[in-house]
Amino acid sequence: MATLGLAPGGAAAAEVLQVRSPSLLQVGDGNRSYTVELACMAPIDSQRDQALVWLRQQLPRRSRVNLRPIGNHDGILLARVQKLAADEDLSRGLIAAGFAEPLGEPAACR
Repeated sequence: MATLGLAPGGAAAAEVLQVRSPSLLQVGDGNRSYTVELACMAPIDSQRDQALVWLRQQLPRRSRVNLRPIGNHDGILLARVQKLAADEDLSRGLIAAGFAEPLGEPAACR
């Protein structure tokens, strides 16, 4: 996988360029930018607007995040995302806030 030069399971810091949807971020690591999908959750359709507002509050532009890739599909990195200096994974935060549902995925989601 070429994304951030990491194999699934590694971690790297990146900067949030844009929150595109309740599950998609645009992040950069210097000269490159990547689309990252939040792993292990699915936004609840009726809560998408609130989820987007919540995620944008948590990740203002230029926020630094740790990415823990667990795979990719169609050129999109699937990763656990955690804001630097924060304890909670953003997927878990969306679930706890009632804006998303957990997905039954591999051990990387536990």
